[in-house]
Amino acid sequence: MVKVLIATLYGFEPVMAAATKISAERLYLLVDNEPDEKQKKSLEVIKQSLGTVLEIKTVKTDVYDIVDVAKEAVKIIDLLSDKDEIYVDITAGRKTKALGLLFGAYARGNRIKRILYVKEENKQIVNLPRLSYNITPGQLKIIDYLSRNDVKSMAEFADKIDISKAMLYKHIKELKDMDILEETINGLKLTDYGRIVVL
Repeated sequence: MVKVLIATLYGFEPVMAAATKISAERLYLLVDNEPDEKQKKSLEVIKQSLGTVLEIKTVKTDVYDIVDVAKEAVKIIDLLSDKDEIYVDITAGRKTKALGLLFGAYARGNRIKRILYVKEENKQIVNLPRLSYNITPGQLKIIDYLSRNDVKSMAEFADKIDISKAMLYKHIKELKDMDILEETINGLKLTDYGRIVVL
């Protein structure tokens, strides 16, 4: 079992506090595609301070694309062993990047040991709730299908995912109410939330 910390990065202090608190053995840092000088310096400080005691990997992501950040977080989680203890620190970096990491953690909520936020004032750790999307198998069929296909007709859609038209309409209404699906001029489409749920 390895203790793994996945964290956003801007200032080095919260990452170092979280890594120390949980005794991390491996660190994945989500950095910007084009890091500024502060992020570069923070990365150097972390590598110099912690690089001899733990493995550090960086993953570049878009600063403002929440879905892209969530996808990268899910990729990291999926590559880790089921025996690893996975911690997520959403303290540093842009809010959009922190939210993307948080949503990626929710997409794999059963794999996450703890979600952390480090208080700026005293570096104390706040444990955030581990949530999941609570999508039913029938709803997931719809989301999964829409992530890869366009819908031509509801009858064909129901047939393709092997559920009744009545159940299809029920699930679609629920998914719209949850802001996972939206009706557009081009038909049913997944929202960003829907694109994250299907990860």
